[in-house]
Amino acid sequence: MFYVPTRIFFADNALERAAGRITALGSKALIVSGRNSAYISGAMEDIQQHLLKNDITWKVFDRVTENPTIDIVMEGVTELVLNECDFVIGVGGGSPIDAAKAISLVAANKTDRSDIYRSEGYKKALPIVAIPLSSGSGTEVTPYSVLTDSQHNKKAGLGSELAFPQIAVLEPKYTLSLSPAVTLNTGIDALSHLLEGIYSNKRNPVMFPIIYNGVKTIFQNLPKVLQDPRDLQARQEMMRASLYGGLVIAHASTTLQHSIGYPLTSVYGVPHGLANGIVMRSVMELYYPGVSKELDDLFASLSISREQFYEWLEALKLSIDIRISDHFIDEKLPEVLTSRNMANNPFEISEDDIRKIYYDLKGKA
Repeated sequence: MFYVPTRIFFADNALERAAGRITALGSKALIVSGRNSAYISGAMEDIQQHLLKNDITWKVFDRVTENPTIDIVMEGVTELVLNECDFVIGVGGGSPIDAAKAISLVAANKTDRSDIYRSEGYKKALPIVAIPLSSGSGTEVTPYSVLTDSQHNKKAGLGSELAFPQIAVLEPKYTLSLSPAVTLNTGIDALSHLLEGIYSNKRNPVMFPIIYNGVKTIFQNLPKVLQDPRDLQARQEMMRASLYGGLVIAHASTTLQHSIGYPLTSVYGVPHGLANGIVMRSVMELYYPGVSKELDDLFASLSISREQFYEWLEALKLSIDIRISDHFIDEKLPEVLTSRNMANNPFEISEDDIRKIYYDLKGKA
C-alpha cells in the first residue's frame, strides 16, 4: 500500500502556486513557527503577503523551540482558540511543523494534555499546511508529530492519518540561510529516514527506488551544500531527498535508529539529526545480517562498498561533546525498549544490543 493524501508543491515558485489552495482552507490562520528562521528565510513575509492578497487574516504563534514540548503545543492551542483560527500553517524545520500538527489535533478534539500521545483518541483535525525551511524531517508528508514531555524528560511521537498536512510547500530558496550545523544535522536526519525504509519490517519494495535515489542524492549533494551554502541547485536536491525520506517513513515508520537517539536529545540536548548520525554506523552494523541483500543493493546503486560509505560518514565529522553516564544508560534502556519504533525492527533487538551501542558511543564522547 502507498498512501499520501498531501498535495505537494515543489520548487519553482511553489508558494505562489499553492496560495489559492491554502487560502481556501479557512478564514483565519494560526501561523506556527520558531522565533527566527521563518523571518530570516523570508518565508514569513511571503506567507503573510499571500494571505493578505486573499483577504485571509492570521495570528502568529512563533514560540516553538527545537524539540517542541507538550506545554508549547498547549500554548498554541490556547492561541488558536482565543483568536478563532480555523486552520494551521506550520513553517520552519521539523519542530514547528510537528507542533502545528499537534495543535491542529488537540484543538479539534479538545484533547487533555495527559492524553496527547493517545493517537486513537483523535477523530478530526483542522486543516494543516506545512512549509519546511530545512531539508531533514520530511514531516510535511508524514502522519507523525514528535513531542517532548518535559514533565517526564521523555521524547516520543504520536501518529494519526489526520496529521497528514493537506498541503506541503517546498521552496528550496528558504533553506539558503541555514547554518552549516543545521544543514548537516538535518541532512543526516533525512539520510536516516531513507535507511530506515530498508531496516523497517514494514519496508515496501515499491519504495526502494525512492530510497536508493534519495540516498544517492544526499551522498552527492550534502558535501556540496556544506562547502557552498548558496548552491541553490544542491539545496533543491537536498530538499527533494528530505521529501523522499518523509514519504518513506510515512509508510515504513522509524526503528531503533530513532529510538536510541531520542534520549540523547531529551537528556543531553543533542540535535535530533546528529543523534541519529552518531549511532548510524553502529545501527547499520547491527542490522546488516538481517537486511544484507537490501543494503548491498543500495551500495551497488551508489557504486561504493559499505566501508566506503562509512568513510564518507566519518568525513562529515559527526561528534558530540557530552559525557554519557552509566546512570543514563541504565535509566533510558527501558524507554528505548518500550518505544513504539522498536516494533518496526527487522528482527528482535536485545537490551545488550542497545547497551553496546551506547557504550560504544560513550567511548567516543
